[in-house]
Amino acid sequence: MSSSDQLHTWSQFQTANRYRRAIRDFDSTPIASDDVYALLAEAALAPSSGNLQPYEFHWIRDPSLKASVASACNRQKAANSATELIVVVASPELGKQTATARLKHVEGSSVLEPKSKDYYRNQITKFNKILGFGSSALWTPLLFVATLIRPSLSLLPVGNIGSRHWAARNAIFAAQTLMLGAAAKGIDSCPMEGFSAPKVAELLGLPRGSVIPIVVALGYRATDARIEERWRRPLESVVICR
Repeated sequence: MSSSDQLHTWSQFQTANRYRRAIRDFDSTPIASDDVYALLAEAALAPSSGNLQPYEFHWIRDPSLKASVASACNRQKAANSATELIVVVASPELGKQTATARLKHVEGSSVLEPKSKDYYRNQITKFNKILGFGSSALWTPLLFVATLIRPSLSLLPVGNIGSRHWAARNAIFAAQTLMLGAAAKGIDSCPMEGFSAPKVAELLGLPRGSVIPIVVALGYRATDARIEERWRRPLESVVICR
C-alpha cells in the first residue's frame, strides 16, 4: 500500500471511528437487508483466539420476536426504536464446532504447506483440550482459589465459567467490528448490556452453556437524538509507556 493510500485509509477509519456514537433514538428509516448482511460479513472477519470464532449473530427479523427481545432489553429507547436488533451469542461449544470445521479445512487444503498444517493441527488440538476437559466445572473451584492468590489468573479460559468468559471476550471483537462497519456505512448503533439474559436466551431457544455478551441496536439516528460532547480520559492516563 502506498503512502497516499495509507493516509486515505487512515483518514477513512478515523472518520468512521469518530462518527460512531451510542445512539439511543433512531428514526423509522429502514436499513437495506443487503447492508445488514454486509456488516455481519465484515464482523465475521474479526479476530478471535485460535480463529475459533465462538459466537453467532442472531439477527432478529420477526416483528413479534423483535418486540419481545426489546422488552427483555428493559425497553431501552435504543431497543424500542432500533430498526434492527443483533443479539451476539457466544459459547465454548461454538468454539469446539469451529475447531472441528477448521481441522477438516486444514486437512483438505491443497494450498497449505505441511509445516503450516502441522502448526494448525497442534493449535486445534490444544484448544480442543482447553474447550473440552479444560472447560469442566471441576476446574472452577480450583481457579477460584488460584485467583485469590494471583488475581491475574482470573481470566484463564478454564472451568465452565472461565471458558464462557473467553467466548464472550472473543464475541466482543466481532461486535465492535460490526459497529465500526456500521459507522463506515453511515448507520448508527448502540451496544446494550442492560438486558435480561435468561429472557433473551429463552426467546431464542439457546442451548445451555450459551452466553449473551451484548445486544446491538442498529438504525439511523433521529434528528432529535441526544448527541452530547464526547469525553474520554486523557490519553496519558490510558497509554502507559514502559
